[in-house]
Amino acid sequence: MQRHDRDRFQTVLFAPAARREALFALYAFNYEIARVRETVTQPMLGQIRLQWWRENIAAAFECGAIRRHPVVEALAAVIGEFRLTRDHFDRLIDAREIDLADEPPAGLAALEDYAEATSARLVYLALEVLGVHDSAADEAGLHVGIAYSLAGLLRAISFRARPIIPPDIPTRTGVAELAEAALRHLEAARVRRDRIPRSALPALLPAVVARRSLARLKRTGYDPFDPDLLTPDPLQSWRLAAAALFNRF
Repeated sequence: MQRHDRDRFQTVLFAPAARREALFALYAFNYEIARVRETVTQPMLGQIRLQWWRENIAAAFECGAIRRHPVVEALAAVIGEFRLTRDHFDRLIDAREIDLADEPPAGLAALEDYAEATSARLVYLALEVLGVHDSAADEAGLHVGIAYSLAGLLRAISFRARPIIPPDIPTRTGVAELAEAALRHLEAARVRRDRIPRSALPALLPAVVARRSLARLKRTGYDPFDPDLLTPDPLQSWRLAAAALFNRF
């Protein structure tokens, strides 16, 4: 987990000890479905893999027989213990089918919808694991999830197979426009933070990562191919610690 998803691994360290393994299982599942595109040679094989996950998630919710797989087994236990929402899992898996196509998103709204499905839904599940059932936290989670996804897509634009800039946005300004959209979502999340219980913070800390990533991108003149962007932020764990200390994201 630390090697494959450094950002979320670091955020989990600020969760209560009793919830960390559950969050690790949740994020390991997300890593498995997020990398389907890069592990298959053709879309049909990716669809088969995603269907395998659908069937195992369904079995976990229906108390059926699941496959012997470390992530599946851990996740099934988490689903049972925390009574997680099945729709979030279904949406996460369905959205990953979009990764199997080569077409860019139709517009910013389509890209934000993809970000909601692949990132905000994960935030919702993390909030459930943390025992947070709060409308303000869910609203902030929506915006944090979208912003983190957009920032991550921009950070990975140099090696992603699928283009992310919608055709209705000029290529010359597309990166800056997507970065500005991500910042708008971060601000929408921030204005809600005084109404959010402190226990929700570990699920919302990806906002800290997204904000720093967007700031670094801005310093390059919005050049996503600048090699400095591929270097991990050496102070990220300290930034997260400061945010956790002051209950900020």
